[in-house]
Amino acid sequence: MDYKNTFAFLLELKKNNNKEWFDANKKRYEAVKKDFAGLIETWIKEVGKFDETVHGLEPKNCIFRINRDVRFGKDKSPYKTNMGGAMAAGGRKSGKAGYYLHLEPSGGSFIAGGVHTPEPDVLKKVRQEIDYNFKEFSAIIAHKDFKKHFGQLTGDKLVTVPKGYDTANPAIHLLKHKSFLAWKKYTDKEVLDTGFFNDVMAACKAMKPLDDFLNRAF
Repeated sequence: MDYKNTFAFLLELKKNNNKEWFDANKKRYEAVKKDFAGLIETWIKEVGKFDETVHGLEPKNCIFRINRDVRFGKDKSPYKTNMGGAMAAGGRKSGKAGYYLHLEPSGGSFIAGGVHTPEPDVLKKVRQEIDYNFKEFSAIIAHKDFKKHFGQLTGDKLVTVPKGYDTANPAIHLLKHKSFLAWKKYTDKEVLDTGFFNDVMAACKAMKPLDDFLNRAF
């Protein structure tokens, strides 16, 4: 994939986020989209070598549309200024823990995994799994590979103690989480480096134990 062309297009789109400009540059977008689809196809294949749950996924079902949903937000810009793709068991819309790749110039690129704001019933089950298997979960997020790529578990937390638990619970700092995420940002220089994809794959391997644990709740 030619990340330079992708970044150049997205930077120009950010400055000209309107239908007229986009329509005039539709061929450029189609080339960028094709490149990204190729990247996602390779990504699925390589992750599938150590995570069979993503076998059979197709790039078109993993890539997010560039059109923004402008119905509810104040920002009415019609297009996203990034390229994103996600995969998980059952597809990216399953809600299950999986993998997300985001390319955005000016330092906005990242790889992520885990679950973001799961439904209340799933969140309850995730907390229960962590409570019952605190040592196992702690070992996952303390593993040297996880810490190397992500530092620590991230995600929004409750200010108070979740219902059904108390402050004496040794896992309370984890049970307060509303999202359970592995997150690694990349600079533009890192994305353009020849070792970028290899690092993404290493990060995916490091997050798989977290995904496996969280998916018990589904």
